[in-house]
Amino acid sequence: MKMKRVLLAVLLACPALAAPPPNILVILADDLGRGDYSAFGTKDIRTPNIDRLCREGMTFENFYANSCACSPTRAALLTGCYPDRVGVPGVIRYREDNSWGWLSPRATLLPQVLKRAGYHSAIVGKWHLGLASPNTPNERGFDFFHGFLGDMMDDYWTHLRHDQNFMRRNRDVVDPKGHSTDIFTGWACDYLGERARSRKPFFLYLAYNAPHNPIQPPPEWLEKVKQREPSSDPKRQGLVALIEHFDDGIGKVLDTLDRLKLADNTLVIFTSDNGGMLTDGANNGPWRSGKTHVYEGGIRVPGIARWPGHIKPGSTTKHIALSMDIFATCCEIAGLKPPSDIDGVSFLPMLLGQPQPETKRDLYFVLREGGAARFGGKTIEALVRDEWKLVYDNPFGPAELYNLKRDPQETTDLAAKEKPRVRELAIALYNQIQRGGAVPWQKERRQ
Repeated sequence: MKMKRVLLAVLLACPALAAPPPNILVILADDLGRGDYSAFGTKDIRTPNIDRLCREGMTFENFYANSCACSPTRAALLTGCYPDRVGVPGVIRYREDNSWGWLSPRATLLPQVLKRAGYHSAIVGKWHLGLASPNTPNERGFDFFHGFLGDMMDDYWTHLRHDQNFMRRNRDVVDPKGHSTDIFTGWACDYLGERARSRKPFFLYLAYNAPHNPIQPPPEWLEKVKQREPSSDPKRQGLVALIEHFDDGIGKVLDTLDRLKLADNTLVIFTSDNGGMLTDGANNGPWRSGKTHVYEGGIRVPGIARWPGHIKPGSTTKHIALSMDIFATCCEIAGLKPPSDIDGVSFLPMLLGQPQPETKRDLYFVLREGGAARFGGKTIEALVRDEWKLVYDNPFGPAELYNLKRDPQETTDLAAKEKPRVRELAIALYNQIQRGGAVPWQKERRQ
């Protein structure tokens, strides 16, 4: 095994010797809680395919989304940067008066970098980084796009958002029939079938909109959960059914990799864009709060990686990783150097069983949002340094301070007792805010 890792390191360092480099499949869930899969130990849910990834790969105990909401995390994943550094501190929407980000034209996206190593890149599913030129997938480096541009669907069956159709095949408007989870699963399997006939490596970013609300599982899936968990809250039953249906889609994608004999040469990374929505019945494990909050429940997410023959099956790691680290990891596996100004750090050595000390860095989380009552167009932030976490979960409220080593559930605010620590972390947080503030998050509006 040690000789295999050394050989792999040589091949990755000399891409000319490795023909072709591995395929990469990143599967992103939408609002999947940290505890909402059965391998986590959750008793009321059955997710055999997510569990299969855990069994055949490595599970992260400390994987973080870069934000507690959709667009910022997606921007971080695809740029390797903190989201406000690429103009996306908040959720991008089609209405300018309620849109809180604009993907910077200067940002380099992962498919643009992977192209240098000969990768064909595709996104299937939810884009959520722009609705019009110049911020559509094909204009930002993807060779193929089959999905929807918007923030969410008002209905899993009609796929509309405020009566508008944002479903596209590249630049063409399409109007598919069926449940969106099934549609995206089918489109992903179709793409894999096409790539199996090519010698070029591929990068497939499969971004489901499940289990984001509205909670609309297919009726037969809901009925199965009701029969199995009759005493469960109806809200929880619906979410469990939607997740189990989503898990079945993942299984079809994994089976397609097997059938096409692509699995052994494909790195699969599975994660979510933020924690689950508590009002939808999500399970974020033992951690506090959920989506739209920078407490641990809003930013801790599932993280799993599988690469047969390279990642030890059934392994776990306490290594801390973030969505933006996927960018650097994909670059390294392709034998490429990522852009020098990114914030993400590759975790490939750790995946391969090599020693990888924790990177000495502050972890920074931000969300800008509207709504006069809670956000008012302002931001919430958190900064983690070693075991200490500074939290501003209310833009109008005071700082909170937690020691995550002693109090991972964030039950005891130590800000009043640890004022020097608060000042130290606040200065570090201000520096991060200033970095992000140098990048516009709104496109120039016409007068």
